[in-house]
Amino acid sequence: MRYLLLPVVLVVTTLALKAQQLSLFTQYRENVSVINPAALESDFLAFGQNLSVGASYRAQWVGLSNAPTTQTVRFSYLNTEFSGVTFMTGAHLINDKTGPTGFTGFYGKIAGVLTQDPEYGGFVVGLSVGAVQYRVKAAEIFLREDGDVVGTQNQSQLYPDVGVGVYYYQTVGDADYFYAGASVPQVVGLDLTFKNDAGEFYTKRVQHFYGLLGFYKFFANDSFLEPSMWVKYAPNVPVNVDLNLRYQMPGGLWMGTGVSSAKTFHLDAGVLLGANSLDNTIRIGYGFDYSFSSFGPSAGSTHELNVSFAFDR
Repeated sequence: MRYLLLPVVLVVTTLALKAQQLSLFTQYRENVSVINPAALESDFLAFGQNLSVGASYRAQWVGLSNAPTTQTVRFSYLNTEFSGVTFMTGAHLINDKTGPTGFTGFYGKIAGVLTQDPEYGGFVVGLSVGAVQYRVKAAEIFLREDGDVVGTQNQSQLYPDVGVGVYYYQTVGDADYFYAGASVPQVVGLDLTFKNDAGEFYTKRVQHFYGLLGFYKFFANDSFLEPSMWVKYAPNVPVNVDLNLRYQMPGGLWMGTGVSSAKTFHLDAGVLLGANSLDNTIRIGYGFDYSFSSFGPSAGSTHELNVSFAFDR
């Protein structure tokens, strides 16, 4: 659950706001490389496609004033021609807005894959490097005590950022896959200080830690079942665990469900176009969240749309 909501209480003296500040997702597998620079895309594990391009749009807590929205664009390529040590490259763009605060970041990534054969398993170490612009619309932030705005000038600051991750995947039996990973997508902790007419205020950006565990169980009719678990931790925020289950049908449709310890229920579904020829496919997916947390039904529902193009190169 994201706690960076409006009103954002920033005062004109010195106050740090600590919370889970990175973007949330319903279909985490569609943005796995955004969170972990070492993670392989689901296109490769599920369909053997080593080049993937995708985009997503998320509207969180629809109906709540100044609710978060997030957009991502990503690219990932795994070189499958070598054994011993091969490489994976990629990039992603992310834009996130919560009321008068927001950030836009662009990252490039490089990862080394230790493997005897990339199609059967390997151990991956990844690094992402980028720049992030943080924004505050001071005129839209009101103090609770007297109702005055924090300032009249919009503020923005540009900072470098680094992410690290590890990932392991391995075939089990004839064709099934087991995978696990851990990452810190924002290694550089920052104290973002913004000055206004009356003084200064700042937001402290802290490291977030992610863990991932999952399994692909393939069946003879070209369908598969994928249970997965995400664990997320940020200082001063309870640990959150997401449990998910997806079933890919033989005809190209899939459906999934899940639940999190933050009292959120997930549903997702989609279609795989070109399922009969896996050299090139298009995937379109929709995710839905409903929160049963202390915010109650007034927190609203969450909608997420994902589109990806994958190729076997």
